Amino acid sequence: MDFIRYLDPTVQFMLFSAVKIVLVFAVAMTGVAYAVLVERKVSAWIQDRVGPNRAAPFFVHYLPVVGPFLTKLGIFQPMADGLKFILKEDFTPSYVRKIYFWIAPAISCVPALMTLAVIPFGSTLGNANNPMVIADLNVGILYTFGIVSLGVYGIVLAGYASNSKYPFLGGIRSSAQMISYEIAMGMSVVSVFLVVGDLNLSKVVAYQSGGIHEWLIFKQPLAFFIFLVSAFAETNRLPFDLPESETELVGGYHTEYSSMKFALFFLGEYAAMIGASAMMVTLFLGGWTPIWGGAPASSLLVGLSHIVWFLAKLGFFMVLFIWVRWMLPRFRYDQLMNLGWRRFIPLALVNIIITAGLIALTHK
Repeated sequence: MDFIRYLDPTVQFMLFSAVKIVLVFAVAMTGVAYAVLVERKVSAWIQDRVGPNRAAPFFVHYLPVVGPFLTKLGIFQPMADGLKFILKEDFTPSYVRKIYFWIAPAISCVPALMTLAVIPFGSTLGNANNPMVIADLNVGILYTFGIVSLGVYGIVLAGYASNSKYPFLGGIRSSAQMISYEIAMGMSVVSVFLVVGDLNLSKVVAYQSGGIHEWLIFKQPLAFFIFLVSAFAETNRLPFDLPESETELVGGYHTEYSSMKFALFFLGEYAAMIGASAMMVTLFLGGWTPIWGGAPASSLLVGLSHIVWFLAKLGFFMVLFIWVRWMLPRFRYDQLMNLGWRRFIPLALVNIIITAGLIALTHK
């Protein structure tokens, strides 16, 4: 690997960027697959069931002790699910608007993955010139909200292209829901950046690097709560899964989809959960910093430990998303809109005013 240091700096930057993109994509895809497994196991535990404990390649059953243990955990279930999606018939109904019907799943999935580009998932790996973030933008949060807002187009397009009543209603619900809670979510982070004084997400993490007492969840608890609840609405998760709402809309905007097109909607939802969790870790839980704080890594081992810290915090929020889904009932649609427009937006505005006032008083 010594030859890398002799390469042109631009070539080094491109090489490390490509490696980071591949690693982040691989981790995100693996996270999506096993988040589904965790969700099925958690729901089984809550409902006093066993959950997935059968699927495994034929040779695993011949491994003593290890084989039955891994099978019982359901480790191979995501592989079976992925194979099922690939092998199922990709059926396109005759009455749909085909071009829009085909591109909607991709439009829904891609923005959720693009938001991960600005998340600092670690400090460095011993080289300060290669921070553990794909794109260290000075306006990282604006990029995130701009890209996330594109995801709704895929869902609305799916509802429109399906040329059916239930998907269309799901698409309309999703557009109204996402627009409503994007406002509250965006306003909640304004107070965070008033405190930090920078829109760069790496600078936000650096501000919290002094330890757990510096984490913004304790300095901006109301902003964190609004962001957390809005994240549930933005990702269409219970108790805000009104666009899918099986009891009312059969399956909502993806009722007419099957095979890999349906899988892309599924992937987009869980990728959006990972993105929202990563944002909450970065904005409120100190990002990659340990609970006792710490500077950017000076060695490979410390740099890897920072990535582990980030993934552990990310895992906490993913489990929270899953736990809430199986513990709380679904809101009515009027309750959903009332909470967003008449509760969260005024609360976020009040929080901004109070934060700005306290900053003005303490910096005189």
